[in-house]
Amino acid sequence: MYTVAGAGDSDLSPAPFNRNDSDRATTAGTGGMRCLPGTLNRNSSCSRDGTDRERNPNLQEQSMAELMSSSEFRVALEQAFSGTMAKDASFSRAWAAGKLHKQHFVHWATNHYHYIGPFGDYLGLMYANTPDHARDAKDFLLQNMYEEELSDDRHTDLLIRFAEACGGTRAYVQDRNNAMPFAKGMQGWMYYVSGRENFVVSSAALIVGLESQVPSIYRTQYPTLINEYGFSEWEAEFFDLHITSDEIHGERGYQIVLKYADTPELQQRCVHYVREAADMRFAYTKALYETYVRPDLGPWVEDDEREPALAG
Repeated sequence: MYTVAGAGDSDLSPAPFNRNDSDRATTAGTGGMRCLPGTLNRNSSCSRDGTDRERNPNLQEQSMAELMSSSEFRVALEQAFSGTMAKDASFSRAWAAGKLHKQHFVHWATNHYHYIGPFGDYLGLMYANTPDHARDAKDFLLQNMYEEELSDDRHTDLLIRFAEACGGTRAYVQDRNNAMPFAKGMQGWMYYVSGRENFVVSSAALIVGLESQVPSIYRTQYPTLINEYGFSEWEAEFFDLHITSDEIHGERGYQIVLKYADTPELQQRCVHYVREAADMRFAYTKALYETYVRPDLGPWVEDDEREPALAG
């Protein structure tokens, strides 16, 4: 049975994210600098005349002055990831560098199970909130649910297969008591957003903000699993499958958000939730390292940043 190494000693408070003024695009215009449509800053939002307004106490975004074009909106969605891609978090980097051990993968699989295990539930809530006129969006959600829950290769079963190859058990992975608070928080946030938000906003959060990140993460991790850690393709099928499927899902998610976020307010809310999703996944991935890996390997330092005597 695996235990959470050093959990009581780790400070899991998320560190401040590296989102600075460079994340807010500006352009020269009449009357001085103004914000490009859809570009947001954590401390301010843009008014019609280009001046910054103070954010209100509950941090809700202010209404935008005008509807962005599809290309402007896509750029704003993509920029919302800036600085907090999960592939850049310490756990992902240690994985891709071949530094982890099998017990670390068991902990990852356990937390990932409780993060994405109810994905069919999230999609079902989004489906229920999607109006009948958005048939393409409803069909996409049904297809996604089928792949998660009813296909020959049920995704959670593939995840548990990987955990078992690392020495874990199905019972351990499925026991919610073995997941860290960050994983439970991710699950609760996804239930909230999928059940309470407009379907286009929840699509932005879960499909664009979370699912579309997966190929960039697994493209660095899957080859290392095969070539460095020695797993078979069968044992690591979970990752190979998601490189392809989530690339398709992510792009479909973008197209749905671009099509149905048809007011300035919806566009800005979508950008807000993509940013929030990226922040949460980054913090969750960083917490995996701090909770399970740091007690074994120490603080994460890139090899090229180590002192020569410590490298290797």
